[in-house]
Amino acid sequence: MRRLGLWAAGILIALASLGPFLWIALTSLKSPDQIDDSPPGLRPEFDLTFYHVVFSKHDFLQYAANSFVVALATTVLSIALGALAAYPLARIEFRFRRTVLALVLAASMFPQIALVGGVYRLLFDVGLVNTLPGIVLPYTGLSLPLSIWILTSFFREIPVEIEEAARVDGAGHLSTLVRVFLPVAAPAVFTAAILVFIFAWNEFFFALLILTDPAVQTLPVGIAKFPGQYQVPWGELAAAAVAATLPLILVVLILQRRIVRGLTAGAVKG
Repeated sequence: MRRLGLWAAGILIALASLGPFLWIALTSLKSPDQIDDSPPGLRPEFDLTFYHVVFSKHDFLQYAANSFVVALATTVLSIALGALAAYPLARIEFRFRRTVLALVLAASMFPQIALVGGVYRLLFDVGLVNTLPGIVLPYTGLSLPLSIWILTSFFREIPVEIEEAARVDGAGHLSTLVRVFLPVAAPAVFTAAILVFIFAWNEFFFALLILTDPAVQTLPVGIAKFPGQYQVPWGELAAAAVAATLPLILVVLILQRRIVRGLTAGAVKG
Protein backbone atom coordinates (compact mmCIF):
# COMPACT_ATOMS: atom_id res chain seq x y z
CA MET A 1 0.00 0.00 0.00
CA ARG A 2 2.84 2.36 0.87
CA ARG A 3 4.56 1.62 -2.43
CA LEU A 4 1.31 2.31 -4.29
CA GLY A 5 1.04 5.65 -2.53
CA LEU A 6 4.60 6.55 -3.50
CA TRP A 7 3.89 5.63 -7.12
CA ALA A 8 0.73 7.74 -7.11
CA ALA A 9 2.57 10.69 -5.58
CA GLY A 10 5.38 10.34 -8.13
CA ILE A 11 2.91 10.29 -11.02
CA LEU A 12 1.11 13.37 -9.70
CA ILE A 13 4.39 15.25 -9.29
CA ALA A 14 5.48 14.23 -12.80
CA LEU A 15 2.18 15.38 -14.29
CA ALA A 16 2.39 18.70 -12.42
CA SER A 17 5.94 19.21 -13.65
CA LEU A 18 5.27 18.20 -17.25
CA GLY A 19 1.82 19.81 -17.42
CA PRO A 20 2.91 23.24 -18.69
CA PHE A 21 5.23 21.75 -21.31
CA LEU A 22 2.56 19.29 -22.50
CA TRP A 23 0.08 22.16 -22.82
CA ILE A 24 2.54 24.16 -24.90
CA ALA A 25 3.29 21.09 -27.02
CA LEU A 26 -0.42 20.51 -27.70
CA THR A 27 -0.86 24.18 -28.56
CA SER A 28 2.00 24.02 -31.05
CA LEU A 29 0.26 21.15 -32.87
CA LYS A 30 -3.04 22.96 -33.34
CA SER A 31 -4.14 24.40 -36.65
CA PRO A 32 -4.39 28.19 -37.09
CA ASP A 33 -8.19 27.86 -36.85
CA GLN A 34 -8.00 25.93 -33.57
CA ILE A 35 -5.66 28.32 -31.85
CA ASP A 36 -8.41 30.88 -31.17
CA ASP A 37 -11.00 28.40 -29.90
CA SER A 38 -12.68 29.41 -26.64
CA PRO A 39 -12.60 27.43 -24.47
CA PRO A 40 -9.38 25.90 -25.84
CA GLY A 41 -9.65 22.32 -26.97
CA LEU A 42 -7.41 19.50 -25.78
CA ARG A 43 -7.41 17.52 -29.05
CA PRO A 44 -5.08 19.13 -31.58
CA GLU A 45 -5.18 18.33 -35.28
CA PHE A 46 -1.43 17.61 -35.24
CA ASP A 47 -0.93 20.39 -37.75
CA LEU A 48 2.72 21.43 -38.30
CA THR A 49 1.88 24.85 -39.73
CA PHE A 50 3.32 26.76 -36.80
CA TYR A 51 6.59 24.80 -36.95
CA HIS A 52 6.87 25.58 -40.64
CA VAL A 53 6.33 29.28 -39.92
CA VAL A 54 8.93 29.26 -37.13
CA PHE A 55 11.64 27.77 -39.32
CA SER A 56 10.78 29.66 -42.52
CA LYS A 57 9.60 33.09 -41.36
CA HIS A 58 11.93 33.61 -38.39
CA ASP A 59 15.70 33.16 -38.03
CA PHE A 60 15.20 30.30 -35.60
CA LEU A 61 18.16 28.25 -36.79
CA GLN A 62 20.47 31.27 -36.52
CA TYR A 63 19.28 31.91 -32.97
CA ALA A 64 19.78 28.22 -32.13
CA ALA A 65 23.31 28.24 -33.57
CA ASN A 66 24.19 31.33 -31.54
CA SER A 67 22.80 29.73 -28.38
CA PHE A 68 24.75 26.54 -28.99
CA VAL A 69 28.04 28.39 -29.51
CA VAL A 70 27.47 30.54 -26.42
CA ALA A 71 26.40 27.61 -24.24
CA LEU A 72 29.29 25.41 -25.37
CA ALA A 73 31.92 28.13 -24.88
CA THR A 74 30.47 29.01 -21.47
CA THR A 75 30.52 25.36 -20.43
CA VAL A 76 34.15 24.83 -21.46
CA LEU A 77 35.36 28.00 -19.73
CA SER A 78 33.29 27.44 -16.60
CA ILE A 79 34.45 23.84 -16.14
CA ALA A 80 38.09 24.69 -16.85
CA LEU A 81 38.21 27.66 -14.48
CA GLY A 82 35.99 25.90 -11.94
CA ALA A 83 38.36 22.92 -11.81
CA LEU A 84 41.37 25.20 -11.34
CA ALA A 85 39.62 26.88 -8.43
CA ALA A 86 38.07 23.74 -6.93
CA TYR A 87 41.32 21.76 -6.66
CA PRO A 88 43.12 24.10 -4.23
CA LEU A 89 39.91 24.73 -2.32
CA ALA A 90 39.44 20.99 -1.84
CA ARG A 91 42.98 19.67 -1.36
CA ILE A 92 45.45 22.45 -0.57
CA GLU A 93 45.56 23.90 2.94
CA PHE A 94 45.82 27.69 3.02
CA ARG A 95 44.52 30.51 5.15
CA PHE A 96 40.99 31.80 4.59
CA ARG A 97 40.00 28.77 2.50
CA ARG A 98 36.56 28.69 4.08
CA THR A 99 36.25 32.42 3.56
CA VAL A 100 36.95 32.00 -0.15
CA LEU A 101 34.28 29.31 -0.39
CA ALA A 102 31.83 31.58 1.41
CA LEU A 103 32.63 34.40 -1.01
CA VAL A 104 32.07 32.08 -3.95
CA LEU A 105 28.65 31.20 -2.57
CA ALA A 106 27.88 34.86 -1.83
CA ALA A 107 28.76 35.84 -5.39
CA SER A 108 26.04 33.53 -6.71
CA MET A 109 23.41 35.33 -4.59
CA PHE A 110 23.67 38.72 -6.27
CA PRO A 111 20.57 39.49 -8.37
CA GLN A 112 21.31 39.93 -12.05
CA ILE A 113 19.74 43.39 -12.11
CA ALA A 114 22.42 44.55 -9.64
CA LEU A 115 25.23 43.32 -11.90
CA VAL A 116 24.10 44.11 -15.41
CA GLY A 117 24.90 47.84 -15.31
CA GLY A 118 28.56 47.37 -14.45
CA VAL A 119 28.91 44.38 -16.77
CA TYR A 120 27.41 46.28 -19.70
CA ARG A 121 29.67 49.29 -19.12
CA LEU A 122 32.75 47.07 -18.96
CA LEU A 123 31.81 45.22 -22.15
CA PHE A 124 31.05 48.50 -23.90
CA ASP A 125 34.45 49.95 -22.97
CA VAL A 126 36.28 46.94 -24.44
CA GLY A 127 34.06 46.71 -27.53
CA LEU A 128 32.36 43.41 -26.73
CA VAL A 129 28.72 44.54 -26.77
CA ASN A 130 26.77 42.73 -29.52
CA THR A 131 29.35 39.96 -29.77
CA LEU A 132 29.16 36.33 -28.71
CA PRO A 133 32.33 36.59 -26.56
CA GLY A 134 30.65 39.54 -24.85
CA ILE A 135 27.88 37.30 -23.56
CA VAL A 136 30.09 34.27 -22.87
CA LEU A 137 32.19 36.18 -20.33
CA PRO A 138 29.34 37.21 -17.99
CA TYR A 139 27.72 33.79 -18.38
CA THR A 140 31.00 32.21 -17.28
CA GLY A 141 31.13 34.45 -14.24
CA LEU A 142 27.53 33.66 -13.33
CA SER A 143 27.99 29.90 -13.67
CA LEU A 144 31.40 29.60 -11.98
CA PRO A 145 30.03 29.32 -8.40
CA LEU A 146 27.97 26.30 -9.42
CA SER A 147 30.96 24.61 -11.09
CA ILE A 148 33.27 25.37 -8.18
CA TRP A 149 30.90 24.01 -5.54
CA ILE A 150 30.10 20.79 -7.41
CA LEU A 151 33.74 20.05 -8.22
CA THR A 152 35.02 21.04 -4.78
CA SER A 153 32.58 18.68 -3.08
CA PHE A 154 33.67 15.80 -5.31
CA PHE A 155 37.41 16.52 -5.14
CA ARG A 156 37.25 16.35 -1.35
CA GLU A 157 36.10 12.72 -1.51
CA ILE A 158 38.89 11.49 -3.80
CA PRO A 159 41.23 9.27 -1.72
CA VAL A 160 44.43 10.97 -0.63
CA GLU A 161 46.39 7.89 -1.69
CA ILE A 162 45.67 8.62 -5.35
CA GLU A 163 47.10 12.10 -5.02
CA GLU A 164 50.13 10.85 -3.11
CA ALA A 165 50.83 8.24 -5.78
CA ALA A 166 50.80 10.99 -8.41
CA ARG A 167 53.21 13.04 -6.29
CA VAL A 168 55.58 10.06 -6.02
CA ASP A 169 55.58 9.85 -9.83
CA GLY A 170 56.67 13.48 -9.97
CA ALA A 171 53.35 15.09 -10.86
CA GLY A 172 52.79 18.69 -9.80
CA HIS A 173 49.47 20.22 -8.78
CA LEU A 174 48.36 21.04 -12.34
CA SER A 175 49.39 17.65 -13.67
CA THR A 176 47.62 15.91 -10.79
CA LEU A 177 44.46 17.87 -11.50
CA VAL A 178 44.44 17.14 -15.24
CA ARG A 179 45.67 13.54 -15.25
CA VAL A 180 44.20 12.22 -12.01
CA PHE A 181 41.42 14.33 -10.52
CA LEU A 182 39.45 15.19 -13.65
CA PRO A 183 39.24 11.58 -14.92
CA VAL A 184 38.26 10.31 -11.46
CA ALA A 185 35.78 13.15 -11.03
CA ALA A 186 34.20 12.60 -14.46
CA PRO A 187 30.64 12.26 -13.04
CA ALA A 188 30.90 15.61 -11.25
CA VAL A 189 32.50 17.27 -14.28
CA PHE A 190 29.77 15.89 -16.50
CA THR A 191 27.01 17.05 -14.14
CA ALA A 192 28.43 20.55 -13.81
CA ALA A 193 28.85 20.78 -17.59
CA ILE A 194 25.21 19.82 -18.23
CA LEU A 195 23.88 22.29 -15.66
CA VAL A 196 26.06 25.12 -16.96
CA PHE A 197 25.05 24.36 -20.55
CA ILE A 198 21.35 24.46 -19.65
CA PHE A 199 21.82 27.75 -17.79
CA ALA A 200 23.60 29.39 -20.73
CA TRP A 201 21.05 28.01 -23.22
CA ASN A 202 18.09 29.41 -21.27
CA GLU A 203 19.49 32.71 -19.93
CA PHE A 204 17.48 35.72 -21.10
CA PHE A 205 18.15 38.87 -19.09
CA PHE A 206 21.82 39.49 -19.93
CA ALA A 207 21.30 38.38 -23.52
CA LEU A 208 18.42 40.82 -23.94
CA LEU A 209 20.51 43.81 -22.85
CA ILE A 210 23.90 42.91 -24.32
CA LEU A 211 22.84 41.38 -27.66
CA THR A 212 20.70 43.89 -29.56
CA ASP A 213 21.99 42.90 -33.01
CA PRO A 214 19.66 40.19 -34.48
CA ALA A 215 22.66 38.45 -36.05
CA VAL A 216 24.08 37.47 -32.65
CA GLN A 217 20.94 37.09 -30.55
CA THR A 218 20.27 33.81 -28.76
CA LEU A 219 17.11 31.70 -28.73
CA PRO A 220 15.37 33.23 -25.68
CA VAL A 221 15.77 36.75 -27.08
CA GLY A 222 14.88 35.69 -30.62
CA ILE A 223 11.68 33.99 -29.47
CA ALA A 224 10.75 37.01 -27.36
CA LYS A 225 10.73 39.07 -30.57
CA PHE A 226 7.95 37.00 -32.17
CA PRO A 227 5.00 39.06 -30.83
CA GLY A 228 4.06 42.04 -32.97
CA GLN A 229 2.68 45.40 -31.91
CA TYR A 230 -0.97 44.38 -32.09
CA GLN A 231 -1.01 40.58 -31.82
CA VAL A 232 0.68 37.68 -30.08
CA PRO A 233 1.32 34.62 -32.31
CA TRP A 234 0.60 32.02 -29.66
CA GLY A 235 0.99 29.09 -32.05
CA GLU A 236 4.40 30.25 -33.27
CA LEU A 237 5.58 30.94 -29.73
CA ALA A 238 4.47 27.48 -28.63
CA ALA A 239 6.21 25.78 -31.57
CA ALA A 240 9.41 27.75 -30.97
CA ALA A 241 9.34 26.98 -27.25
CA VAL A 242 8.96 23.24 -27.93
CA ALA A 243 11.74 23.25 -30.53
CA ALA A 244 14.06 25.08 -28.14
CA THR A 245 13.23 23.02 -25.05
CA LEU A 246 12.79 19.48 -26.37
CA PRO A 247 16.52 18.83 -27.01
CA LEU A 248 17.38 19.77 -23.41
CA ILE A 249 14.58 17.60 -22.02
CA LEU A 250 15.74 14.62 -24.04
CA VAL A 251 19.36 15.08 -22.94
CA VAL A 252 18.35 15.31 -19.27
CA LEU A 253 16.05 12.27 -19.50
CA ILE A 254 18.72 10.18 -21.21
CA LEU A 255 21.51 11.24 -18.86
CA GLN A 256 19.53 11.70 -15.63
CA ARG A 257 21.35 8.90 -13.81
CA ARG A 258 24.74 10.44 -14.46
CA ILE A 259 23.47 13.86 -13.41
CA VAL A 260 22.09 12.54 -10.12
CA ARG A 261 25.27 10.53 -9.55
CA GLY A 262 27.40 13.62 -10.03
CA LEU A 263 25.25 15.69 -7.70
CA THR A 264 25.25 13.13 -4.90
CA ALA A 265 28.69 11.53 -5.22
CA GLY A 266 30.49 14.29 -3.35
CA ALA A 267 28.01 14.13 -0.51
CA VAL A 268 28.85 10.54 0.45
CA LYS A 269 32.16 9.55 1.94
CA GLY A 270 33.97 6.42 0.86
